[in-house]
Amino acid sequence: MNNEHFNGKYEVELKFRLKSKARFMEYLQRITYEIMLEENTESDWYFDTENNALSAQNKSLCIRTMEPSGIKLWIVKGPEHDRCEATNITDAAKAESMLETLGYHKVLQVKKIRSIYFIDKYHLTVDTLVGIGHFAEFAIMTDDKSKLSLYRKELEELSAKFGLSTSDVEDCSYKKICERHYING
Repeated sequence: MNNEHFNGKYEVELKFRLKSKARFMEYLQRITYEIMLEENTESDWYFDTENNALSAQNKSLCIRTMEPSGIKLWIVKGPEHDRCEATNITDAAKAESMLETLGYHKVLQVKKIRSIYFIDKYHLTVDTLVGIGHFAEFAIMTDDKSKLSLYRKELEELSAKFGLSTSDVEDCSYKKICERHYING
């Protein structure tokens, strides 16, 4: 994994629900990019306390496994919108067991098919949530909080090249999208 794209404690991200994944991929083919991985299956297990204290504080705790790449991550997001930290782990089952020993429990599993591309310093993630839809995330990670608004503007310009606008942004996390889908679906 190219770690330079995933270093930092802040992630500036614009997520879009795609009307047509095929059309979006046509735009991608017109520009220069690198492939990190394609068509990996991701399983994200979200954890919280019995009284959902993390969710109440706008925080999330997730253990992610990716196949066939074999990547395993421990991810913490929040409480600020752009706050996100992830670290590689070697044993996801052990990490899950440790969290359960500390009193956390699994509250949701999100499965998606994910492809990750690099466009200069940015990463582009194309996701399919089965039964929900296709999404694209334009993102960059940084430790420099002063650059968040600059990066957001640059991501808006990049996403516009794909025919997307800020009015198309999906503000909900995948966790919230799936919770809403499972409650209403």
